[in-house]
Formats: sequence, structure tokens, C-alpha cells
Amino acid sequence: MEAPAEGMISELKFLVPWGHIAAKAWGMPQGRPVLCLHGWLDNANTFNRLIPLLPKDCFYMAIDFPGHGLSSHRPVGFPYHFFDYVADVRRIVAELKWNRFSLMGHSLGGTVAGMFSCVFPELVDKLILVESYGFYPAPTESNQLLLSKRKLIEDLLSFEEKQQHSSKVRSPQAALQRLLEANKHLTEESGKILLQRGTTEVPGGLVYNRDMRVLLHNHSLVTLDHSLNFLKTIQAEILMIIAQGGIFTGDFEDSRHFLQPLKEAFKTTLKERFQLTEVAGNHFVHLNEPEVVAGIISAFLTKHQNPKPSL
Repeated sequence: MEAPAEGMISELKFLVPWGHIAAKAWGMPQGRPVLCLHGWLDNANTFNRLIPLLPKDCFYMAIDFPGHGLSSHRPVGFPYHFFDYVADVRRIVAELKWNRFSLMGHSLGGTVAGMFSCVFPELVDKLILVESYGFYPAPTESNQLLLSKRKLIEDLLSFEEKQQHSSKVRSPQAALQRLLEANKHLTEESGKILLQRGTTEVPGGLVYNRDMRVLLHNHSLVTLDHSLNFLKTIQAEILMIIAQGGIFTGDFEDSRHFLQPLKEAFKTTLKERFQLTEVAGNHFVHLNEPEVVAGIISAFLTKHQNPKPSL
């Protein structure tokens, strides 16, 4: 990996069996490592406005999950399973030879970061969850779980039969409008930032880079009981940032049965290692208004800071 100049942004590619995982990095590789994970259908640019406001002694790397941004799509014929994202993170840090680092995740990225911190607790020193509770439990009723798995398989077969992977060409304005319609929490400026990495210019306009198979819903096999037990394995200090106008404060029906138990479990199990902060803003507060969360995250990263990073 070529070392970028201080303050510069570098583009990186990590080879994987099916292609590559793309990433971008801020700062010097000698800095304290912080791996940043974006949300569902987003990309590494979701951290563009936040990271420049954070401590300069860290080396921040944001990856594009497979099927997102500039990363390769997964092999044909396979859906996107949640635990595969956890494996992707392990691939990256293994290649980087990081044996102790911090994780920051937004939305889906926070869920991946939370599960990674349970599976590989010795690797993560600090965990930052932005608009995420670190887990997204599957339905508790076995029949619902079976139905969700059945739907995933049928949707995948239908997708392949209809060849929905053919990309629709849109004008830059139409591509932005479509993104904003699907993400009511995004500002126009934030939408443009995500499209810079989320689209490719072709004759006639833009095509989205994302793999449409990512849209096929796939529940994790982790239940609420699993989640409550798994979080006991986390060794990291945790900062959870929830936006007052985010996805967990409205009519998010599926979340009501597990949000409170999870919140209580974090408090009672991790005690002084857990910090929950509510902020003004919506689901994309870190991108729309990064100054709202930058100070909170900076204070957390510098708290109990080790003299030297472990690489």
C-alpha cells in the first residue's frame, strides 16, 4: 500500500477471489487505524464530510462493501448474506496486518461492525455506532424466518430470470432525483457526494454501480436472544449515536421488540464501556451535518488513547 501524503486522500484496492474491494483512506498509515463501514446501498463517500473533522493522528479507511461503490459485485448466482460482510472486514484487516483497531459504522455498517466485534473481540478497541444498535435481530418466530428465507431464494431466481442486472442509464439529475426519492433523509449535497462513487458515466448519462441483488432482503440468523448473549463478548469501548429524527425514533415497527432490550443490555453488561448519545438530525446526520457528531466522536477516539497504535 503506497503511503499518502499527510492530509491527502488515497484510493485503494484489495484483491479478493471474486475481484476487488475498493477503499479510500485519509491520513498517514502510521496513524491509529480506524476502519469505517457505510450503510446499505451507500458507499465510502458517506464519511467524506465527517473524517476531515476528526483527530488527525488517526488513519481512517472507508471500504465499499462488495456490490456497492467501486467494489466488485459478488459472483453470479449468489445473494448477499449479512455474515459475508463480516468476512469482508476480516479479509481487509488481515491484509493490512492490523491486530488492534477501531471500527466506525453507519446503519448496516454499524450492524456489521457490531457483529465483527463479537466474532473477533480481541481485534477491536473502540466501536462507534452511528444510527445503529450493532445488531439487527431476525424474526423470533420460526415460520417468519422460514418465509423470509423462501422469499430470498425466490426473489433471486426471479431476478436472474428477468436479468434485472442490466443497468438503466439516467441523466445526472434523474439519477440524483431517484436517489433522493429513495432516501428522504439525504440532502441534495449529500446525495451528490454519494453519487460520485455510486455511479459510472456511460454514453447518455449515468448508471448506478450497486449490484441490484443487494436489494434482495436477507435476514440475519441472529435472534434477539443471540444478540443479547453475543454482546457480552465485546471487549471494545462503545459509542452509540442515535439521531432524534433518525430511523429508530419514528414508526419503525420491526425495531420495537428489540431496541429497548438491546439498549438495556449494553448498559448493564458493558457499563462504563458504553456511551449512548442522542443528537439532533436524521439518519444521515454524519453526512448532512457532520459537525453535530464530530466533536462527540473525536472525544471518544482520544479518550484513554494508547501512546502508540498497534499495527
